[in-house]
Amino acid sequence: MNIQIYGKSKCFDTKKAERYFKERGIKFQSIDLSKFGMSKGEYHSVKQAVGGMDKLIDTKCKEYESCFMKYINEADQEEKLLENPKLFKTPIVRNGKKATIGYQPDIWKDWE
Repeated sequence: MNIQIYGKSKCFDTKKAERYFKERGIKFQSIDLSKFGMSKGEYHSVKQAVGGMDKLIDTKCKEYESCFMKYINEADQEEKLLENPKLFKTPIVRNGKKATIGYQPDIWKDWE
C-alpha cells in the first residue's frame, strides 16, 4: 500500500484520516496542499479516480467566492484549482490509482 494524504494543516478530517492510518500501523505520506499543491499528473489521476473535478472543489471555502469559481468555465476552473490548492476538498487520500475525498474509513478498510 502506498498511501498519500493531501490535506490542510487546520482540517479536522485530515487529522482524522492521518490518525486512522497511524492507528493501524499503515505508513503514509502526508502532503500539505496549502504549501505544496498538487501536480497536474496527480490531479488528473485523482480526478479520474473520484469521478470528476466537481467532487474535488470545496464550494464552502472562502477562496471559492473570491476566485469567482461559480462563474468561470470548466477549463479555467481546473487552472484556478491547480493555482489555488485551498480550493480542494480535503483530505484527498490516494492509494495508487484509487482515491477518496473526505473521511472514508469504510473504503480505506477495503484497501488493507
